[in-house]
Amino acid sequence: MNSSLESDILHDINLAEEQCRIQLKQVITRTESNETAFCHGTFDGWSCWNDTPANQVAYAKCPAFITGFDPNRFAQKHCLADGTWFRHPDTNTTWSNYTSCVDVEDLKFRQKIINYYITGYSVSLVALVISMVIFFYFKALRCCRITIHKNLFLSFIINNSFWISWYTTTNKSEMFWANEAGCQIFHVLLQYFLTCNYFWMFCEGLYLHTILVIAFVNETVIMRWLYIIGWLVPAIFTTFYGVIRSYFPAHTELYVNLIFLINIVSVLVTKIRDVNSSDINQTKKAVRATLILIPLLGLHFLMMPFRPDPGAPGEDVYQTVSAIVTSLQLIKPFQGLSVSCLFCFFNGEVITLISRKWNQTRVLNNRSYSMAATTVSVRNDK
Repeated sequence: MNSSLESDILHDINLAEEQCRIQLKQVITRTESNETAFCHGTFDGWSCWNDTPANQVAYAKCPAFITGFDPNRFAQKHCLADGTWFRHPDTNTTWSNYTSCVDVEDLKFRQKIINYYITGYSVSLVALVISMVIFFYFKALRCCRITIHKNLFLSFIINNSFWISWYTTTNKSEMFWANEAGCQIFHVLLQYFLTCNYFWMFCEGLYLHTILVIAFVNETVIMRWLYIIGWLVPAIFTTFYGVIRSYFPAHTELYVNLIFLINIVSVLVTKIRDVNSSDINQTKKAVRATLILIPLLGLHFLMMPFRPDPGAPGEDVYQTVSAIVTSLQLIKPFQGLSVSCLFCFFNGEVITLISRKWNQTRVLNNRSYSMAATTVSVRNDK
């Protein structure tokens, strides 16, 4: 989804209105001697309507900038016998009929895509919250690496919450078009936390790259810098959002992470070769490390960088795959789920701690039950 969709639509409307003014000026209007009634050309907010004789229906191409409209179809506007445009009985204002513009099947498809996104973000949100509870509960997991994971997961949680709100509120046209201050603040915050999410992926790559390349690392110092990069730098970028959007590529940090990945894997392969193991095992370990690092560093976003135009061949497939993979952050919405699984639920250290805690709880419960049974037995003997 284009997060600046509303501004793009408003820009297209302003452009269409200006073109309509020019078009209507160029139209040769009827002379005063002509007694035939006609409706004056007008711009209704979406489309341009030329001078139309009375008792006739005017046609205009459906605007392409309205989501769900088919630009190959035509809207209608009825000119009445008295030379005035038809007024809707409910609002008593001039009305253009755009009902034929709606591609019902396409509208259903796009709503289905939105539902995919909401479901994916929700599933990821639950997984991320559970992961955060695990990270904070076990003191043994308090280290620099896990702290970075916590911040990354937190950025995912906030980001996912904002996207769920975005997809559920933008369907309400009154908020979408009013462009109120609250909506604008929401949009800016969404951009900020989205940028934070990208930059904490960058921090993950930077940390891994640093500890592999530099022999001795002061983790306290590096964490201070990572906090600045992960939370403060995005705030600066968001403040200058308009300029940054125009001149600073949104996914630059992902390309840097790609460089980090290549170097990290090369270092890992070198270290693996130092250990006596077969070539097959070395290859398996290198491939496994690469696949695990891809979602952590956000490099899956580079897999589908080009979005087909609306109605273009393959757009349906792209939208469906993108929604499923994104929402589960296998690409975006489901990335939180995949990161939670890889770095929390399937983490050997986490599994060991949870198993140990489970066994301790079970032993304590058994002891409590045994003591209770013994007490009851002694009392019965008395």
